[in-house]
Amino acid sequence: MTQDTILITGASDGIGAVYADRFARRGANLILVARRAEKLEALAARLRADGGVSVEVIAADLSQADDLARVEARLRDDDAITGLVNNAGIAGEQAFVETDPAYLTGLIDLNILAVTRLSRAIAPRLAARGAGTLINITSVTALMPDGFTAVYPATKAYVLAFTEALQVELGGKGVKVQAVLPGITRTAIWAAEQMAGLPPHMVMDVEVMVDAALAGLDMGEAITIPALPDNADLDAYLAARAALRPNLSLKDAAPRYRVTA
Repeated sequence: MTQDTILITGASDGIGAVYADRFARRGANLILVARRAEKLEALAARLRADGGVSVEVIAADLSQADDLARVEARLRDDDAITGLVNNAGIAGEQAFVETDPAYLTGLIDLNILAVTRLSRAIAPRLAARGAGTLINITSVTALMPDGFTAVYPATKAYVLAFTEALQVELGGKGVKVQAVLPGITRTAIWAAEQMAGLPPHMVMDVEVMVDAALAGLDMGEAITIPALPDNADLDAYLAARAALRPNLSLKDAAPRYRVTA
């Protein structure tokens, strides 16, 4: 059987580093992508020693066009790569009217553009092969845009919708496609002062989150919300959304919008 090789973005710490550890334990070779080469090298050395797997490091800032193109080319051309974890992302914006537009551009480039382009780079190969794994890390904020800042939840809503569409297109071809929606997770994306003000029961340790996400992947879940106690709630949400579809595009406007003489 061909050994899997998984490329993980944002792999230097937090969620990405734990995914690297867990896939190494599963015997997969790894390609780790992040901005900080020294942290990647330290993680790679540990994983090689612990797991006996091949671990390659690519230092790249995926918000930069040249770096993104390098990683795209690798995903497109390397037949050994059988899976992608799109984990790299940033948050941290303030109120919309106060946030630097350049920061918002970088956030969109990393959270949306990079996810789209990297997925596009690997998807044709996986579809042709009839196997492989594509995991996109989104966020529970995709389901509650009124409960956070403006742009970050919007980027994560994009990733969720994008992943659901890919599930339809690629799932029938044998590719596993999963959207993972973490809640508040104990990672560097949250500042220490933010964590200090949160109720402890709302904050999940990163190892718990990734293990739950991988359990969901093994179960064949298209959408995994690690903290959700009853998946029937998600099923009900999706069913209610689907029930709208027959009436979303009709010849006539709804009666409440009709102009009366």
